[in-house]
Amino acid sequence: IDLISQSSQPSFELTHNLLDKMQLHHEKDLVVNNKELLYKGIFRSDDVFRVVNQAIKHKGYTKREKRNEELVAEAGTQSYIELRPFKEVTSYVTFMIKIKIIFDKVTETTEEIDGIKRKFQNGDVKVVFDSWLLGDYQSRWGMQPWVFFVKGLINKYVYTFPTESGFKSQLSGDTVYLYAQIKKLLDSYKFESGKVVQEKDVIEQIAEEFGVRESEEKNKPNNADGIWKDWQPKD
Repeated sequence: IDLISQSSQPSFELTHNLLDKMQLHHEKDLVVNNKELLYKGIFRSDDVFRVVNQAIKHKGYTKREKRNEELVAEAGTQSYIELRPFKEVTSYVTFMIKIKIIFDKVTETTEEIDGIKRKFQNGDVKVVFDSWLLGDYQSRWGMQPWVFFVKGLINKYVYTFPTESGFKSQLSGDTVYLYAQIKKLLDSYKFESGKVVQEKDVIEQIAEEFGVRESEEKNKPNNADGIWKDWQPKD
C-alpha cells in the first residue's frame, strides 16, 4: 500500500538531511502516549489512507512510512502500517507523530447504500498515536553537558519553560486533529444510524478525551482549529 504519492514527496536530499537532523536530537519528550482509536464495522482502507495523507499535509508534516506488512489468515486479512510523519518547527525543534494503523480480521463485503450496492471491507480497525517533541537545545545554546542535564530535570519535574510548553500544545493539537479526522471518517460509515457526523462535534469530543482545557474559542461556530489555539495539555 503506497501511502505517499510520488508527486508529493520532497527531494531525496531534503528528506535525507531532515532525517539526519532528527537522529541528532539530544532531548526526546513523549507528549501523547499510546492514544488509541478503535472501530469495528465496514470501512474502506483507501479512504482511511486518503484522510491520513490529507491531514498530515494540512498540518505541514513530511510523510514517512516506517513499516507496511500484510498477513492473510483464515479469519481474514491483517495489515500493519506504521507512519512517522515529522515537521521541523525550528532549527532546534522537530515534531514527530508515530501512527500505527492495524486492520484485523478483514473480509470483503457489499452493502446497499441509497439503493446502490457498494464494496467495503469489514473488520477491526485500530489506530495508535504516539507524539514526540524532539529538541536539540544543547547545540542551540552551546550548553555544557551538566547544564543541559540540570535544565532537563527542571523542565520535566519542576517548571516547564514557556517555549517548551507552547511546542507541546502545538504537537498535541496536531495529533488531536489527525485523530479527529480519522474518527470522523470511520463514524461516517455507520449508515444505519442515518446521522451525519459533523467535524466540529468530533473535534470537541476528542478535545475532552485528550484533556483539553476549556477555552473561549470552543464556543465559536465553524472554528474547528480555533479551540486548540491556547490550550495546554494536562500533566
